[in-house]
Amino acid sequence: MQDRLNIAVFVDYDNIEIGVKSTLRREFDVSLVLDALKERGDIVAKFAYANWSRQEGATRQMAENAVQMVQRIPSPRGDKNGADINLALDALEMAFTHDHVNAFAIVSGDSDFIPLVNKLKEYGKTVFVVGGRAFTSTILQQNCHEFVSFESLLNVDPGSVVPMPEGQMQPQLQPQRESWRERKEKRFKEREERREERRKERDSRETQRPQEHQNRPAPLDLALAMPLVERALQVLERRSVQPQLGLLKSTMLQLDSSFSENAYGARSFSDFVEKLKRAELVYVKGTGGRYFIERKHHYPEKAHPRPDEALPLLRDVLEIHRLEFEESGQIAEDLFAWMKEEYPNFDYANYGYQSFSEFLNFAQDKTVVRLEPRPEGGLLVNLGSEFYPPAPKKEEVREEDLLTEHDFRQPIVKGQPTATGEIPPDDEPPAKPKKRAPRKKAETGNADKPRRTRRKKAD
Repeated sequence: MQDRLNIAVFVDYDNIEIGVKSTLRREFDVSLVLDALKERGDIVAKFAYANWSRQEGATRQMAENAVQMVQRIPSPRGDKNGADINLALDALEMAFTHDHVNAFAIVSGDSDFIPLVNKLKEYGKTVFVVGGRAFTSTILQQNCHEFVSFESLLNVDPGSVVPMPEGQMQPQLQPQRESWRERKEKRFKEREERREERRKERDSRETQRPQEHQNRPAPLDLALAMPLVERALQVLERRSVQPQLGLLKSTMLQLDSSFSENAYGARSFSDFVEKLKRAELVYVKGTGGRYFIERKHHYPEKAHPRPDEALPLLRDVLEIHRLEFEESGQIAEDLFAWMKEEYPNFDYANYGYQSFSEFLNFAQDKTVVRLEPRPEGGLLVNLGSEFYPPAPKKEEVREEDLLTEHDFRQPIVKGQPTATGEIPPDDEPPAKPKKRAPRKKAETGNADKPRRTRRKKAD
């Protein structure tokens, strides 16, 4: 593999845009993704797939970042996976024809790209996946080389992304029966409101610097990362390698590609190690940027449950409110309120989740729930396939089972032995054939005439 990665970026815009809006209530900013990937290598190609005729607001953003927009025209039958197929074909073609491209970044949270990720890894390519922890399939997160969460990118510059208003709908879902003048006035009003919001935010950013972290996900407890850190340090010890910062992080990513130090409130991996040192969870030696990390064989453990141990609590709440969910689904906020009502001590952070949406995304991969993004923002939660098991298979009825006891009786044939060896009596003599009565001759004078003539006359 080359020392420097040449990265080709493929953006499934429809998927990432809906995911960011529904879970983080923010507008997708492709510049944040590109800046994060530039830290990992050189970006040599950038493609984004969508029906751009319905994404007028995003075309300027893509053009400013030199992203090549690939137009996807949906068929009349509504090809749901049209963008996925185009993206996968173009990525594989580039892997075959461009040898200098040795890394691929898939910006999407769709689990349909798992075969593409596995195929690119077969050809020796480094694969990054960029998406939100709250809507990216956990299977996709764990099968790439490194998962870059969109939540961690927001921590880099919280003021660079404007939160989406609560009641704002997607442009393509707004009614189109207004007159041309009304639509023009409405667009002008919305544009002025956005300008005013940006101006107020820009003016108050410096004065409200301590509150700029209010939109960030709460950092996780460092103790939740210790099992992964311990496992990585043990691997390096067995290899007789000194655990430096870069080597430790690469080993941790090999064991869990979804690891991100930003989830624990650290700006960089060195900052993450410093936090572990101050918490007395590891030994750190060295200065000047050359740190060597050693594990403590008896670090203070906290009783943190595993991520999947929260699923039984969710199942109980879904079963209690099953009728409400079967009618039309429920909003994620209502489900969280029911969870707190049934289990007042429930905290998703104790299970390693930064948000309730991330916990629901994990539950969706376990078929407990089924999530749908709402146009106005947020998630609609439905019961998963676990609550609708398939009907039991009908037992195949054999022909032998349809036979009755009468069908199994042995027919009795006179003079032939039965199953018991007995010969039925043959007392009745065989019936003699009946003799036909002789025809009487006619006494009239017509007896000598031919038969045909007599039959006609009779008729």
